[in-house]
Amino acid sequence: MRCLLAFFAVWWLAAGPAYGADLSGSVQVAGRPGEYAVVWLAAADAPSTPAQKVVLDQRNLAFSPRVLAVRVGTIVDFPNNDKVFHNVFSFRDGKKFDLGVYPVRAVKHVTFDKEGVSRLFCNIHPNMAAYVVAVDSPFFAASDADGAFTLRAPPGRYSYKAWRAGAALHEGRVVIDGVTPLTVGWP
Repeated sequence: MRCLLAFFAVWWLAAGPAYGADLSGSVQVAGRPGEYAVVWLAAADAPSTPAQKVVLDQRNLAFSPRVLAVRVGTIVDFPNNDKVFHNVFSFRDGKKFDLGVYPVRAVKHVTFDKEGVSRLFCNIHPNMAAYVVAVDSPFFAASDADGAFTLRAPPGRYSYKAWRAGAALHEGRVVIDGVTPLTVGWP
């Protein structure tokens, strides 16, 4: 058993950099932590991956999470885990769809098959709003309440983009070496 554990420890240390390095960073908006931002790396040569399924929940008359970052081709489940009927639609940008009104415990699905930002709403509850940001890259992350994010990618130099609601797209260059952080800021 010790030999097997030692083998995996050596393999992990040797293989780790080949699989990628963490890029940790923060998002700042006017000097304060910027939650709900999405950061992604340009990766035209990245291998495609099978369609993934993720969940954007409806509970307590709100979408959760408020901002969801996905890779193009991802299927998003929209379960109604609330106590009332809901409707999810996006008519303006990104993926356009209308799931119609559906009851508690029902689940509807949408495949985000092209890049873009989809603004989501419920036509029954006007205060409900969320975003799905579909990116053509396997290397992306959304910032948390403290403005922090971490993504994993092969070491190297990349162009990156960052989005947040109500702001211009932010673009820049970054070196991923597992050490150097990235700070993305809007005035």
